[in-house]
Amino acid sequence: MAELTFTYGTMASGKSTLALQLCWQLREGRGDVVLWTFGDRSAEGMVTSRIGIEAAAEAIPPGVSLELNVENLLARDVKTLVIDEAQFASVSQIDELAQLVDDHDVDVHAFGLSSDFLLNVFPASARLFAIADWAHELPLTSSCWCGKKGRCNARVVGGIVAREGSQFVTGDVSEGAVHYQVLCRTHYRRGQLSAEPEGFQP
Repeated sequence: MAELTFTYGTMASGKSTLALQLCWQLREGRGDVVLWTFGDRSAEGMVTSRIGIEAAAEAIPPGVSLELNVENLLARDVKTLVIDEAQFASVSQIDELAQLVDDHDVDVHAFGLSSDFLLNVFPASARLFAIADWAHELPLTSSCWCGKKGRCNARVVGGIVAREGSQFVTGDVSEGAVHYQVLCRTHYRRGQLSAEPEGFQP
């Protein structure tokens, strides 16, 4: 029986890498595996990993009906769908993916973040937590600069941890005035991006 699975983690925890690896392994000797992305850091139509591997993918606009995309999958007799950046999908799109699993026996493997830079769960991720057959947190998690487990995807704007802004930002924002940094809960709350300066008082 087909299943809907959700694999999640913080930024830089290897989600895209694992999605690419799974897709590559499934495609060995098979032609019924398709790769989608709802918003990769690169140009549209690619899934890329920070360690340097990448693959062509079908870029799906968030918020639109998946009816035509699903019809295309069924016409190609696709049996497995691998999805990166699933957090950027809409709730209705997640429901359509569940219907694809239930009504057409297509396995769907979704990869994405659970929460945003304000520590709010993405709507699509919340839906996946609610209805997926399996939800797995990646065992390889990013670490805070202090060495503790990183749980928080901090958006850094001009060297300051942002406390407001749009939930949805795509593209490569790993460097520059706006970028992301994984922090532990303590240093996220403090807005502290590096070792305590001399005389720092918590």
